[in-house]
Amino acid sequence: MALSDLSLRNAKPRDKAYKLYDEAGLFIQVTPAGGKWWRFKYRFDGDASLG
Repeated sequence: MALSDLSLRNAKPRDKAYKLYDEAGLFIQVTPAGGKWWRFKYRFDGDASLG
């Protein structure tokens, strides 16, 4: 499922940080302070990395 504008706007802070994913490795991390950080999880030569 793709991340939609509406789902990102409605993402509220919780006690712990959490992630909202799409199907291709892109995700947004929502922090307890309310920050929203874009991340991309990928593999290079068999190693998982966060970009």
